[in-house]
Amino acid sequence: MNNEITVKDAVKRMGEDDVCVLDVRTPDERARGYIEGSENVNFYDGNFKSEIEKLDHSKTYIVHCAGGGRSSKTVQMMKELGFNACYNLSGGFNEWVKKGMKSE
Repeated sequence: MNNEITVKDAVKRMGEDDVCVLDVRTPDERARGYIEGSENVNFYDGNFKSEIEKLDHSKTYIVHCAGGGRSSKTVQMMKELGFNACYNLSGGFNEWVKKGMKSE
């Protein structure tokens, strides 16, 4: 199964009730801009895995970092933890901005 989602497809899915955007960047990165409505869990926090485990396993997650490295690792971890629907935003937040999408 392909775990990647394009910016265009992510925007389409973000209006759905069960879809959550998960930002795994650091607070400093997030302070420079973020996707409205996204939840932030810092990939580098010592309790990262336990914070991910607390998330609702029944929801669909679109996960992003700056460029795609941390988020692809997070999606893999989420699959191993039993999440059914999680996708890595191709190109991450950098691609989101490049495509001219709104950020806060």
